[in-house]
Amino acid sequence: MESTKTATETLTHTPFIVGIRFHRIGKIYHFDASAFPDLQPGDFVIVETRRGRQLGEVAQTFAEPPAPPRDGSWKPVERRATPRDLVLRQIWQKKELQVTIQCREKAHQMKLRDVKIVASEFSFDGALLTILYSTAAGEKVNLNALAKIMQRMYPHSSVEMRQIGPRDVAKILGGMGACGIESRCCSTFLTEFSPISIKMAKAQGISLAPSEITGMCGRLRCCLVYEYEQYAEARKVLPKRNKRVVTPLGEGKVVDLYPLKQSVVVKLFESGERHEFLKHELQPWDELEALRRKAANPPCDECDKADDCDCKEAAPPKGSQPSEAAALPKGVVEQTPPQGAAASEDAASSKGGSAPPSGRSRSRRGRRGGNRKRRR
Repeated sequence: MESTKTATETLTHTPFIVGIRFHRIGKIYHFDASAFPDLQPGDFVIVETRRGRQLGEVAQTFAEPPAPPRDGSWKPVERRATPRDLVLRQIWQKKELQVTIQCREKAHQMKLRDVKIVASEFSFDGALLTILYSTAAGEKVNLNALAKIMQRMYPHSSVEMRQIGPRDVAKILGGMGACGIESRCCSTFLTEFSPISIKMAKAQGISLAPSEITGMCGRLRCCLVYEYEQYAEARKVLPKRNKRVVTPLGEGKVVDLYPLKQSVVVKLFESGERHEFLKHELQPWDELEALRRKAANPPCDECDKADDCDCKEAAPPKGSQPSEAAALPKGVVEQTPPQGAAASEDAASSKGGSAPPSGRSRSRRGRRGGNRKRRR
């Protein structure tokens, strides 16, 4: 009974999941903290990751567990971080700048001109040293020789070379943004980079000049995605450019749009002037033209056609008598006599006698008489 009860409790147990961040502005990873149900945001813990043991900060907790990872389970939290762990982390962090400077000198001596050493990171206990670098064209470069040199300089740490993209480089270095803000968005609050396309700039009416849409990293600005959905939804209910519309001042075509204001700029045909109108002040020209045509040429009651209707031509006029052919029963075909026979019958009827036989019947009778004489 006790074993059954324990198994039931294990199946109904709800795990306590926490979100842990390893950098100040970094991605949040989920771990199972069921062994430490009293963890709160701001606490430091030790967890096992793919890059070894790491010290992270609890960023959030969940009342209900989120969707499990692909492998079906979360990695557990090993233990709480002790004051000694925090001090070790500070000591190794102070050495990171020195490692970066030394690695840059070695790369310069090896004439690795296309390689840029960005930063270095130690694990909390110094067991792992990660050197972050980038290349000008984003191509992969073999840095095994440089890694061996740094491994000899720091034998107590496992050296790893990791390539990062231009957006990550801008996030690590920081600095003023292209728009003039004191600190870049990626260095302030962005934990992940969303895919950005030139279509987002076009939808918002932003100039496509490189200085207007390119950030300090040389890529499209991250802020292009902030209001893209609002612009896309607003454009769905507005007429497109070069669309012919009817305004209170006359007909014209749309030359510009202001999606967030729900208004458009229309160039009038008569005066050539441009005026701004709200969405409810416009009417589509093509729909109004279709209504005018329908009112001028109403559809037929029989077939609901307006232009190519044959019902009116086929129907007899009102008050007329049907023809003799129409009065015949169904299946009976009227037989028309030949013109010669009809003429002879008319002549005979006028004289009061029967019509003479045709020339064809006379010839047949003559032939029969000749044949009889020969037989005799």
